[in-house]
Amino acid sequence: MPGATQSRARVARRIATAAAYGGGGLGLLGVGLVGLLLTESKLAVRAVGILDGDPPKADGVYGEAFAEPGGDVPPLTLAFLGDSTAAGLGVLRGRETPGALLAAGLASVAERRVRLLNVAKSGARSADLARQAELALPHRPDLAVIMVGANDVTRHSPAAQCVRQLGEAVEMLQASGCQVVVGTCPDLGTIKPVRPPLRWVARRLSRQLAAAQTIAVVQAGGRTVSLGSLLGPEFAARPEMFASDRYHPSAQGYATAAMAMLPSLCAAVDLWPVEDGPGEDGPVEGEAVLPVAVAAAAAAGQSGAEVEAVGPDGGARRWALIRHRLRLGLPDPGAPAGAPDGPEQDGPDGRADRPGAGLPGEAGPASANSHAGAGDA
Repeated sequence: MPGATQSRARVARRIATAAAYGGGGLGLLGVGLVGLLLTESKLAVRAVGILDGDPPKADGVYGEAFAEPGGDVPPLTLAFLGDSTAAGLGVLRGRETPGALLAAGLASVAERRVRLLNVAKSGARSADLARQAELALPHRPDLAVIMVGANDVTRHSPAAQCVRQLGEAVEMLQASGCQVVVGTCPDLGTIKPVRPPLRWVARRLSRQLAAAQTIAVVQAGGRTVSLGSLLGPEFAARPEMFASDRYHPSAQGYATAAMAMLPSLCAAVDLWPVEDGPGEDGPVEGEAVLPVAVAAAAAAGQSGAEVEAVGPDGGARRWALIRHRLRLGLPDPGAPAGAPDGPEQDGPDGRADRPGAGLPGEAGPASANSHAGAGDA
């Protein structure tokens, strides 16, 4: 809806401007709503199950079938930063985490080994990204994925502060030569235990934060993929997309998000066909060049939309291209011998686990997180 997009663009601009000038006063909650929403939040927290344990480990090298004789070509290094969604909380096997899915997919497209380094932590907020970037940078990542924002909303963090912290982390990574793709704040209005009016407020705040995140990321030189609406209607209509806590994604949920992000990861490291981008005659059908705030607001409500800066040197990053890329299929766990896979490891159930094997057929039992309480992402 044009009116909703324009309103979201105005709010996103205000948040991003406050972030750029060090302001922190634009909170995610209006004062008049605090009393009602605190009551609703307590009820929602009681209804959300708690996942015990830690996300499965998936770090390692994927696509060993593509190793060159003599080992002269080093693997691409993919770093994952963010909260429990980036860490993969909600699944049992390492191969079902978004990091493993994307590492395996990237290896298949690049026909090159990919080393996955995941420094994401359950319960993390944007304030934790600087420390996570410091942990990742010594490994010289070629590409970084950041998934963050849900905990900033649920813990009522000041939006301008969150956006500034995300932008600074992207700048740190970009300055080292690392390309950055950010999966923006998911739509928390889809969580089943969250009832109106909290559901409506959560949806609005999630999308406002996602739009402001997009502005900051694009201005810092990265690109974003909207997870908000992707994890919205599609997830709301399919309960199997959620883990047992009805909050975190299941194996199918993570696979859906990974398929939406994989083309953008490929494009970030020049592995996507050039004809898919804007040429001399302008953007192709389904793409649009817009002021960055308008593109950010529109993307926040469009499933899988990607936003990146356009023009010479990003056009001072005042203009952005919004587009939908064709989703790539993820590697099949039943692929024949020689297909890319990651290091074997024993999962919590004692069975050998190949984290790079790709899209799982069905969700395993939810793993969990002893450090984050209900509502932590």
